[in-house]
Amino acid sequence: MEEQQTICQNCESPMEGSFSYCPNCGQKTVEDLTFGVLFNNTISNYFSYDARFLKSFVPLVFKPGFIARQFVNGKRLKYLHPAQYYLFVSVVFFFLFSISTRSGQENVDKMLQKGMESGRAFAADSLSAVKVVDSLALAKSMEILENPNLNIPKEDLEVLDSLKRSRTVNASLSDIEGNSLNTRKLDSLIAAGATKKEKLAVFGVTDSTGVFARTMATQGLKLYESSGQGILAAFYDTIPISMFFLIPIFALILKLLYYRRSRFAHSMVFSFYFFTFLFIVLSLILLVNFVVDIPDWIDWLVALSTIFYLLISLKRFYGQGYFITIIKLWILSFTYLMFVLPFSFGVMVLATFLLY
Repeated sequence: MEEQQTICQNCESPMEGSFSYCPNCGQKTVEDLTFGVLFNNTISNYFSYDARFLKSFVPLVFKPGFIARQFVNGKRLKYLHPAQYYLFVSVVFFFLFSISTRSGQENVDKMLQKGMESGRAFAADSLSAVKVVDSLALAKSMEILENPNLNIPKEDLEVLDSLKRSRTVNASLSDIEGNSLNTRKLDSLIAAGATKKEKLAVFGVTDSTGVFARTMATQGLKLYESSGQGILAAFYDTIPISMFFLIPIFALILKLLYYRRSRFAHSMVFSFYFFTFLFIVLSLILLVNFVVDIPDWIDWLVALSTIFYLLISLKRFYGQGYFITIIKLWILSFTYLMFVLPFSFGVMVLATFLLY
């Protein structure tokens, strides 16, 4: 008796009715689309959360440099791809990081709002405290100033001293007014519902202003109107994006240090796996602190232990002795911490301001 054939719902290829999977495309022949199936497919397709994730976890954490060397040597189906592994772990880490820093972001927002409100109130109070100099004293003082060869009586010296003090006060008030004039005018325009063009004019923006200067003024206006609310959250949002540039730079430094021992692609594999391990450690620190408040010195000690992990990883992956590896680790750390990270921080601050 001939076995009944069915049609695959995905590729529409004929197959035997007893098949559980299509021999052409690999899809299950019978699979109801439940929430569990949808969730599992999402995780599997976008994060490759399968057996390779667990198989890669143990050697990644407990055998520094081993999994990167295995992947470079050709065992690429046995372990999870380094970029996919990094993507999954980084999503988990930044999710936990956003939760743990939420209260801090709210506190910063409150401080910024309070600081801006206090600054505006101080400027307004200072400008209203203008002292009027007595006209008679002013006249006498001006006469003394115009005749410097006269013998100046004691009472006239007191008048002159009063004039100097009044000039000092007025000069300081002029400085305050010069610094706060734009903000006072801007506050008035905002309260009156002025157009964006009118408010930007306070920043000196005209029709001939360049694109960059106009953009900076526009972002400054937005920051002023919102009292800096959400600026820290916007900065945190730039960190995941910046990592896609920091990892290749890290790999490039490794390539220069080991230019005879590996290709740039090999250093990229090593970098992806190392930063994956780094995010795993940081995620565990955050998770534990959600349950138990661990002392900060323990958190820092665990975080700094990743340096020793990096040392062993470099030795195993590139195959050089500990002495040479320590020297190159010092060069790597010094270059990355003293030049790459500060420059990246500045770029992140600028990007935060421009994208705020």
